[in-house]
Amino acid sequence: MRKPRHLLCVALLSFAVIAHGADTSHAPLDVIPMPAQVAFAGEPFNVSAQTPVVVDAGDKAARRTADYLVALTAHTRHLQLQVTDSEALGPAIVFKLDPQAPVASPEGYTIDVTPQGVRVAARDEGGLFYGAITVWQLLTPAHGTGDVKLGAVHIRDEPRFAWRGLMLDSARHFQTPDEVRTIIDQMAQHKLNVLHWHLTDDQGWRIEIKRYPELTGIGAWRTPPNAGEGGEPQRYGGYYTQDDIRAIVAYAAERHITVVPEIDMPGHAQAAVASYPEIGVTGRRPPVSPDWGVHPYLYNVDDATVHFLQNVLDEVMALFPSTYIHVGGDEAVKDQWKASPAVQARMRALKLKDENALQSWFIGQMGQYLAAHGRRLIGWDEILEGGLPASATVMSWRGTQGAIDAAKQGHDVVLSPAPQLYLDQMQSDRADETTGRLPAMSLENYYAFEAVPKALDTRQAKHVLGMQANMWTEHMPTLRHIEHAVFPRMDALAEAAWSPAEARDWHGFLDRLPAQLARYREQGIGYADSAFAASIEVDRNAAISSGHAAVSLSNQSKYGSLHYTTDGTVPGASSPLYVEPFVVKLPTTVKAVALADDGTPLTGVRERLLDVAALRSRTTGELDNCPGSDFRLRVQPAPDATTLSPTYLINVFDNCRLYRAAKLESIPAISVEIARLPRNFQLAHDAKLVVSHKATTPQGELVVRLGSCKGRTLATLPLPKEGPSKFTLQGLLAAQAGVHDLCLVFTSPITGPLYGIGKVSLLPVDVGAKATP
Repeated sequence: MRKPRHLLCVALLSFAVIAHGADTSHAPLDVIPMPAQVAFAGEPFNVSAQTPVVVDAGDKAARRTADYLVALTAHTRHLQLQVTDSEALGPAIVFKLDPQAPVASPEGYTIDVTPQGVRVAARDEGGLFYGAITVWQLLTPAHGTGDVKLGAVHIRDEPRFAWRGLMLDSARHFQTPDEVRTIIDQMAQHKLNVLHWHLTDDQGWRIEIKRYPELTGIGAWRTPPNAGEGGEPQRYGGYYTQDDIRAIVAYAAERHITVVPEIDMPGHAQAAVASYPEIGVTGRRPPVSPDWGVHPYLYNVDDATVHFLQNVLDEVMALFPSTYIHVGGDEAVKDQWKASPAVQARMRALKLKDENALQSWFIGQMGQYLAAHGRRLIGWDEILEGGLPASATVMSWRGTQGAIDAAKQGHDVVLSPAPQLYLDQMQSDRADETTGRLPAMSLENYYAFEAVPKALDTRQAKHVLGMQANMWTEHMPTLRHIEHAVFPRMDALAEAAWSPAEARDWHGFLDRLPAQLARYREQGIGYADSAFAASIEVDRNAAISSGHAAVSLSNQSKYGSLHYTTDGTVPGASSPLYVEPFVVKLPTTVKAVALADDGTPLTGVRERLLDVAALRSRTTGELDNCPGSDFRLRVQPAPDATTLSPTYLINVFDNCRLYRAAKLESIPAISVEIARLPRNFQLAHDAKLVVSHKATTPQGELVVRLGSCKGRTLATLPLPKEGPSKFTLQGLLAAQAGVHDLCLVFTSPITGPLYGIGKVSLLPVDVGAKATP
């Protein structure tokens, strides 16, 4: 376990940031992303409520930036500064637009902190704004309120990439305008400058188009699976009026963020086709989809549909002044096109060889239309298939190969690969995580991502505009889900996108993160503490046999000091420091927490009950996939849940779980807590991969097998025909000695619900005797 802020490293990278009344002169520069150049020298400068913030009279840009800094500092530090355009008579914080500022790139800035004050200079307003963000971070160390003493420093900073993006999916789950503004605020504080706003998909159309009112009248609303049951609403949806969008775009622009809208085409079109069936291929009206995954509905390719979508783009362009308009282009399953005589005739008339070429033609129509209006098309990397317009930009999501191919063809690219930069990937595989996909993409995974593929030469690499993380929200129904998924991985994204690649330092980043976590807490941001949370590990079977457990503590980042207790009290700095495994007698509750060097908790306290019953149980996240499919997804009982738990780890391709290393002596029974879950997944051509297990009753059973999923049956527990969505199955196990894996397979029909296991418990003789056979 690495203790934070080793003094030798700090001496090389330190910056005196001293909270009022406290000497923290060995603290690091608590700024994220790390500036490009930093030099330390001289005496500190004290900032108090009497320190004026000075701008030139008539300089509206500097005034806007100064006002932003003052408001943010008042909110997060409770330090009330005042802006003036009078000449400073003494020490002050000065903002200056200076065409001679020594920065080479747009958005660059310099900061000088001397005993005479703080001077921020930039050639453009964006640079001045980012300088203000850095000053705010210097003014908000991890602790305290009021006055702050800043060490003398010279900072010269500019971004590595022009595109530093976050994609927010509002189509699958709708965020209120205020919630969107919360995300924008945090993007600004991390020097991110592109909000890619995903506004249409199969599950919802979220942007008002006045010419086509049914896009929101019908397309913005869906009927959820199990509507009205278990907290699920009867109707789910929402949309942004054009006034909402204008206000959000303006709010983002004030924070130097460009909003790039995405209107998906030719696939992910079910909500639009539900609104206007004539723009679809079949002419039939489907429902707005309540399912996740890849859907079959495409737009038609006739002139009327092309004109319809161009009319939509007219209103989109009127709302969004961004150079780029995103048209999707991903996951367009061509089955409807292949089956349609009219589409096939159109393809022949256009002399196109196949459906990929037809998609290229379709995207080309939109690209030409956007170009004629002074805009540029950007789309997911599938738009490469069949060729694309010369001016098109490619966003690479299926790994990095799309970016490599596009850059070699002379197209600009944005790196946004799955799973590396997908925020719906869980931050860890801890048992107490909330919803998302696995494998986990940790804070360190994000920090280590390199946006320029090694396969590109120097000339080709110039086509890399930057990088972007994607917040898909199928399994993120609330802002709290989103915050848990985004933060603090946004910090890692910000540094990878802004700071020079050669300056990247994982341990230095961790040293600077506690101050940022404090800023989150002050602003009420529900960040995940997964990187620092204590894992409490024991050898279960050895503990059951001996009555004693050897306890090991660790955390994902290997950062912080782990302290623990075994007496039920809350651990803190005065509690024992973990240095090596320790032994406890059962039953015991172990509690642990990771602390920063100043004793501040980096996480919430984690605890684990160590008794025989708990050691004989596995919760959902502690069960493995059965062999054959590595798909893992953590979901909640209701797709539109408003709480972060409970969750269930499932595999939609094989409803089967493994309980590893079960100690089976004197275990005559098993108890399984189960949730009935909607099978709301569209799998397109992958549907053939779903495994069906033979059942003996119409509703199916939970079958427990020994050793593997082809092993001897130890128990068959019939699933109920009806009843509550959560229930417990309990039954006798065939007698068995030794330690073995147990396969728990559901034989329920694959056309019906999924079943998620919450917990599996092996029951001893005294409890097992009461179990039903």
